[in-house]
Amino acid sequence: MLRDYLDKLKTRSRDILGPQIETLRGRVDPYVAQARARYQKLETRERILVQICAALIGIFLFYDLIYSPIVDYSAGLDQQTAERERDLASVRRLAANYAAVKTDLESAEHSTVPGGKDFSLFSVVESAFTSSVGRDRITSITPAADKKLADGLVQHSVQLKLENVNLGQIVDALYAVHTLPVPVGVENLRIQRRSQNTHSYDVDITCVALSHNG
Repeated sequence: MLRDYLDKLKTRSRDILGPQIETLRGRVDPYVAQARARYQKLETRERILVQICAALIGIFLFYDLIYSPIVDYSAGLDQQTAERERDLASVRRLAANYAAVKTDLESAEHSTVPGGKDFSLFSVVESAFTSSVGRDRITSITPAADKKLADGLVQHSVQLKLENVNLGQIVDALYAVHTLPVPVGVENLRIQRRSQNTHSYDVDITCVALSHNG
């Protein structure tokens, strides 16, 4: 690739500068001849100094006209490549996120309860906890407002407070929720030991279920 670039640069320079160089050469040749004649008359030490100056000028012209443009061109290609790699990585991350969200939505759709007025999460949860821990251990059951989610899904939630229950009753309550005939999950669970009896606990629990809107 670098060789092709140099060949194109050389051909383009020859086409553009060829006529001007020929004209300039015709004007400069007499001065060059005079300079050569003067150079031949110089002493050896003076010739060495002239050669050093000519070498420095040649190095400067090479760096400014050839090396620097090639480096800039290569740096530009590297920057474009890096930008495209970053863009490709971003696209891949977005695709992965989309696939994950799609999988979650499909899973949620398969874990929904029957929609409509016939379903009551309050009644389902109340029955499960009454049979597992007893109605006297339930201090409150509070249904929360339904929350609309994406793709027509609705989240139902019920908050319960249990009082003076032991670990076995807590396990029974969670198992009762897990084995319900409809998919109900536990979103939040907080267990606090009672100060009067270290073997008894107060429990705050939030049960949730999803349904399709309409």
